[in-house]
Amino acid sequence: MSFTIEYWNEDNYDRLLSHLKEISDEKYRDFHSGLVPNKENILGVRLPLIQSTAKEITKGNWHEFLAIAKDNLYEEVMLQGLVIGFSKADIDEVLSLATDFIPKIDNWAVCDSFCAGLKMTKKNQVKMFEFISGFLSSDKEYDLRFASVMLLDFYINDEYIDRVLKIYDRIDHDGYYVKMAVAWGISVCVVKCPEPTIKYLQSKNQLDKFTYNKAIQKAIESFRVNNDTKALLKSMKR
Repeated sequence: MSFTIEYWNEDNYDRLLSHLKEISDEKYRDFHSGLVPNKENILGVRLPLIQSTAKEITKGNWHEFLAIAKDNLYEEVMLQGLVIGFSKADIDEVLSLATDFIPKIDNWAVCDSFCAGLKMTKKNQVKMFEFISGFLSSDKEYDLRFASVMLLDFYINDEYIDRVLKIYDRIDHDGYYVKMAVAWGISVCVVKCPEPTIKYLQSKNQLDKFTYNKAIQKAIESFRVNNDTKALLKSMKR
């Protein structure tokens, strides 16, 4: 069943929903619902199947799809984010679409899949960095999760490492999924840019105890961190 459609209407969209229900997995739904907070509206479609459907949609009139798409199901929202990432839109249009989409994010899975799909960031780092920075003053958990995950996906390199560490150090939010994103990001910094990151962790940083220790834990658990660095990190736990 193909969803490379040029003219989206309610009938086509209902057919899409029926397809999603047909390819759903009850056991996966029960498992994934336990991992995604406040989500009773999950059909249980595995991510690779949602991704393949999104790729089909972007080969057709994906603008019309986004215009008609609804937000009732977890998979519907996930599809929208993936379509934006798979589209061939230029960076300005992607940023406009992202601005409309980000307020719909209410769980880590949609957030992280959306971020990973924004691969045009690699060729538009300056403009996307400015866009990401606009969310750092937000008090919304998933605005900050979005910014934090975008940084770890695309900006942990020699050019941006100092700015990334400063941003992570300034993020101050009680949300669990913000803290975990910052910890995850810093652990990736240890992997990719160990010298400045270790120096940062040894400095008088502003990370709360949970985030600091979780970052160290995740770095220690990484197979990409050598044993000497792991031993040092263990000695640095608060």
